[in-house]
Amino acid sequence: MATNSGRNCIFCLIANDQDEEAEIMKESDELVCFKDINPAAPHHYLVVPKRHIHCCFSLHRGHISLVKRMAEMGEAVLREQGITDMKVARLGFHMPPYISVGHLHLHVIAPTCQISPYMEYKFIPETVAFITEESLRNWLWNINHQNPSII
Repeated sequence: MATNSGRNCIFCLIANDQDEEAEIMKESDELVCFKDINPAAPHHYLVVPKRHIHCCFSLHRGHISLVKRMAEMGEAVLREQGITDMKVARLGFHMPPYISVGHLHLHVIAPTCQISPYMEYKFIPETVAFITEESLRNWLWNINHQNPSII
């Protein structure tokens, strides 16, 4: 269920089945995967937690498994859509201030060779704007070990 901070959030509405136009691909008790309305490639999905979390900077070490589950759901959707080689997929998060919606969301994009040249710059891994889910998990692990008071 969306929290008060997510009351007007479009992704909270989608996650709580209150947006009729969203095309849901997969759902669990904590996550929803749906098609991006402005796809960068033939397969472009977003995985969001049902609980409103603003962005990557809102996460801590306790969220590492959530990030992993988000990636697992995204990969499962790709496999269901016939993408079996994850080397042709890109999974990642935009980092603030480069987020368009203030609700944590994992981009799941494939095949990478078909990312639109007009949108490619938005999804370059390991830049200040976009990091892979694996890098986010590593960052959460490392930042909390360097400064345990963040947890």
